[in-house]
Amino acid sequence: MSDVAISMHDVKKKYRLFNSPMERLKEALHPFRKHYHREFWALNGVSVDIPKGQTIGILGRNGSGKSTLLQIIAGILQPTSGSLVVHGRVSALLELGAGFNPEFTGRENVMLNGSITGVSRDEMVARMPQIEAFADIGEFFDQPVKTYSSGMFVRVAFAAAINVDPDVLIVDEALSVGDAKFQNKCFGKFSDFQKAGKTILFVTHNANLIPRLCNRAVVFDAGQVMFDGDVVRAVDLYYDLLFSQERKGAVASNDIAEASPSCDSRSDSSAVVIMNGSQTADVCYLRRCYNRHETRFTTHEAEIIDFMIESKAELDSPQVRFGSSVSLFVKVIFKCDVARPLAGFSIKTVDGVEVCGTNTFMMGKRISRACAGNVCIYKFSFRQCLNPGDYFIDIGIAEDNGTRAGNIIDVRRSIGHFTVLKLDQPISNGMIDLQPAFEVLDGEADLVLNERRTVEL
Repeated sequence: MSDVAISMHDVKKKYRLFNSPMERLKEALHPFRKHYHREFWALNGVSVDIPKGQTIGILGRNGSGKSTLLQIIAGILQPTSGSLVVHGRVSALLELGAGFNPEFTGRENVMLNGSITGVSRDEMVARMPQIEAFADIGEFFDQPVKTYSSGMFVRVAFAAAINVDPDVLIVDEALSVGDAKFQNKCFGKFSDFQKAGKTILFVTHNANLIPRLCNRAVVFDAGQVMFDGDVVRAVDLYYDLLFSQERKGAVASNDIAEASPSCDSRSDSSAVVIMNGSQTADVCYLRRCYNRHETRFTTHEAEIIDFMIESKAELDSPQVRFGSSVSLFVKVIFKCDVARPLAGFSIKTVDGVEVCGTNTFMMGKRISRACAGNVCIYKFSFRQCLNPGDYFIDIGIAEDNGTRAGNIIDVRRSIGHFTVLKLDQPISNGMIDLQPAFEVLDGEADLVLNERRTVEL
């Protein structure tokens, strides 16, 4: 079909895994062909048709088969079985700089990269000024690569890979190389390819880029296609797979006699009913948004033993819809008497920038005295106005001493990880959407208001 760029039918890829090099040698030399290996199917029956001109996001946990699939499409690997047809030239941004010779200059390595990827010498010479300008490393372009910094290296590697004229572009976590200015240039080039009607396969662990950049998304797990379709639904499924796996791992690594009541993310039960009970063990690890890489400081006078995020009546969900009302529940057990407890939380970006933080002292709220053995549930409520992205949440308990922070008793930093999703296009940039309004107060010009798309929250 002329309108299909890539057609895959029942594509499989098998690897033979050995416990040691000696077992590989034994199998090769065994007179009766005894098997010492075990089979691993990196891809197990993948069938997908990708039309020309679409940008397809590919999501999946580590080891799900994404990279194997891309290498097969790029011609680096051959499938064990199945059929694959690719129409047009393919340019793959997989392992940037693979094959670069450290003794060669940047210019010489660009020519070498062109010959490896099947681009003629004359075409590479014609494109060299464009590649040199895109890399923007000045006179170092004609110096040996071994003298480059890591940033200069990826600039040249990316410029060499992107500045060709492919029909199909494969991008595997390669848009976030270099500094901020260079990343901006990379995204601009990506946009140029989209406007030119190129077919793009985009793989990333930053799922928030998928709705922004892609027309469609495919979710992989265990070498198979789990979902193929709407980008928002694909992101939801990806995070569900990601967090459910982390929760299973956490449960397996903890030996707790008492288990918290199970919680369906769409349960009709309230968070208070689920959290309130005889349960006094620490079950934070059971929550879907729990981050096992949290850090903690505690005096053990009181301990945070459970928490839950509720958004639009969805309990314990790692996804929060933009504009929805959010409730944060915190369960605390007091081991000692605390005269004036203080509770607080903070929301931070992936790189640790605090977006918002508050506590009951700052809010002017007073918590009554807690005695040893008391189990209390506290609730914070707010409207979600953060733009799409990944965020982490800190939770803390302190004793009010008349200052904003108090005397810290238990603080669990980055205990929760949640993602803000938004179905329509944001009307502002940055981390927060202020929902700005505009009006013309004077002047003859007519103001034409485009009705903004609304989404049920």
